[in-house]
Parts: sequence; structure tokens; C-alpha cells
Amino acid sequence: MSDLQDRDRRHSWHPYTRHGVETSLLGVVGAEGNRLKLDDGREVIDGISSWWATLHGHGHPALVEAMTRQAQELDHVLFAGCTHEPAVRLAEELTKEAPEGLTRAFFSDDGSTAIEVGLKMVLQSWVQRDEPERRVFIALEGGYHGDTFGAMSVGDPEPFFVAFQPLLFEVRRVGPDLDAFTAALEELGERCAGFILEPLIQGAAGMKMHSVEFLRGAREALSARGLPLIADEVMTGFGRTGELFATRKAGVSPDVLCLAKGLTGGMLPLAATLATEELFNCFLSEDKSGALFHGHTFTAHPIGCAVALASLELNRAEDTPAKLDAIGARIEAALLDELGGEVGLVHDLRRTGGVVAFESKSSETGYFSLDTLALREEALAHGVLLRPLGETVYALPPACTNEEDCLRIAKAMAALARLGRVS
Repeated sequence: MSDLQDRDRRHSWHPYTRHGVETSLLGVVGAEGNRLKLDDGREVIDGISSWWATLHGHGHPALVEAMTRQAQELDHVLFAGCTHEPAVRLAEELTKEAPEGLTRAFFSDDGSTAIEVGLKMVLQSWVQRDEPERRVFIALEGGYHGDTFGAMSVGDPEPFFVAFQPLLFEVRRVGPDLDAFTAALEELGERCAGFILEPLIQGAAGMKMHSVEFLRGAREALSARGLPLIADEVMTGFGRTGELFATRKAGVSPDVLCLAKGLTGGMLPLAATLATEELFNCFLSEDKSGALFHGHTFTAHPIGCAVALASLELNRAEDTPAKLDAIGARIEAALLDELGGEVGLVHDLRRTGGVVAFESKSSETGYFSLDTLALREEALAHGVLLRPLGETVYALPPACTNEEDCLRIAKAMAALARLGRVS
């Protein structure tokens, strides 16, 4: 155990970590491109973009330059009663690139806070339209939207939030089936506040993928009833599905679009909640109580906004969505080659854009299977950082990943499939 890991064990508390079981930590001392440099001298491929955030690669020179330049000009200023060029430009660019109808950008800090903002926008708008009974959202089974209380409520309590269930507000959950969805709409009637989902890919649920047709059908059903769609594109945004936004890929315009992770290319914490002009107008009032009382100290942080603008420019110049789609296709093809006659080791091999996933046929089931620790170690032995979601093995690397590294990722995934068979 290194000195870094030993000191960490004495003082740190890590996210989503079972400290009684997970006793081995990676000491990361540097990163470049898709490589993480470890304190024992190894370099490993970041096969999951450091929790799905690192878009172009670690330490991209254009992002570093934008961060440095902005820090020298304006490091931070409150965004209540003030404005600044990086935030205004970013709001302009995001609303230009987003699906049609999204004209306003509310900045916050991370994915969970982007969701909180969207939920509060919708719920308060119903109150200010004199329909306060509309407070039950429909969400997808297995959904995950973050760890703050509103986000936990619209996520599925299993497996993460059971301890908090008595404090979570009412939500109706359905599978990605249009008949079940429309039945829930009819049952809730005037109690329905809207629908929230991760479009096309449900990340923490195990990279579950649903159809464009379901998303389009849900949008039509909501529009017919005057109900809003909240699209959680914290993970799927900025090219992960092969298009800049999953909703744009489906030809769907949500009423609220929540963004984070890849917004700054994964370099700095920043989030944005985009909304329609109609929703914004619900808060135009001379009554002080009609304002959206939500904010963060680092809302519209100038350095984060500057880096996000540089990342958006890279998306355009390098066609990042197409690059990610090609990477996903290479990994999928290489994985099939690696498995060969052993393809039966995996269940439900699937891909959307740059995300490739399958179910490992391990002896244990469920998200909390201890097998996941052995799977992580096996991937590291092949020089790749992967972090299976229960039985789901997936890869989601940054856009700088080359063909040789795609093959290494596929080899690691095949090794995990074989380990899952015998564990």
C-alpha cells in the first residue's frame, strides 16, 4: 500500500464505496488523454471517462488554455444581480445547439442540482398556474437522477435510496413501454406534473437502452395533455449517443433539458438546466414570491463557463459525437471477435453511440454483487479501468481513444465475461 493510499484510508470517505469491503484504492497521480497514471508506475486506459464526464480526454490543451486565460481575467463573481461574458455566451451557444424551443439556461454545479432545478421549475410553475394538485411525476423503473432529495425521489429507491424512502415525494414508475406510460398518464389525470427520463440510455440502471419510438411516443402523449418532458442528459449529452443530445437524435424537444458531466469536457463541475420560454414566463411576476428561489454560490462560474465554451467548440471542430459513435462500434466489433464461439458468455450485448454494454453471467445477481470487485481487478490486470454496474459490464471511453485502445478495452471486457462465468 502506498503512502497516498494509507493516508487516504485514515481520513477520506469515498462516494458509492463500501469501505468495509473495498479496501484497495487506485492512487492516481496524473492523467493525459485516455490514460490514468498510477502511483505504482502503471498507466491504465480510462474506459469509463471517469464517471462518464471526461469527453475529449484528460488535460486537453484547448480546455487547459481556456481555464488559464479565464482565471486571469475573472475567476468568480456571484450570478445574482451580476452577469458576465462567459455565462452569456454559454447560454447563447447551448440554446442554439439544444433541441428546438429551449431558450433559457439556468446554471448550477452538477447533475443532481441540474435535476433539482428542473423539478422545482416544473412544480412551482404548476402552483403559479393555479394547478397545485399537479405534483406527481412519472419516471422510468430503475431510473437514477442524482443523490439530492428531489433527484432521489424521481430515481428508483432500489438499490440506493431505500433508507430515505419515507422522505421522498410520490412518483409513478413505469417501464419504457408506451402502453404502460399512457395508462399512467390516464390514471394520474390532473395530478400528473410531467415525465422525467434519461433518454435512450439509463446509466446507473445498468446502461439499459430503450427505443427512439418510445421517446417520441411519450413526447406526443405529453404534448396532447399539455404536460412537460424533463430530459436528463447529464450522461447522454454531448455526443455519447452518437448525436450531440439524445433528444435531438430522436427528433424530440423536451421542455426541460438537464446537462452536466461532459458540459466542460469533464474538467470542472458545471451544470445547466435549459427551459422553454413558456416555462420562464411562469416566473415573470412583480410578486416577490413568484421568483425561482434557487441558487448556488458558484452558479455560472466564469472559469467553468469558459471551459464549457471551449469544449463545445471542440465538439464542432472534431465532430465528437461521430468519433464516439465510431469508438463504440469498434469496441462492439472487437468484443464479438474476442468472444468468438464464447459469445454465449454474455447476455444482451448492446450499443448506443459510444456506450457498449452486456450482462455478465455471474453466479450472484444484483447491483451489490461482490463479484464486481473481482471484475474491476481483472480489468485492471488488462490495463483498463472499468467499473461494472452490478452484473452490467460496460465501456464508455473518451473521444481520444484510438483503434488499438478500443481493442484493449474489448479484450478486458471479454476477460470480465469469462471471469463472470466461473465466479
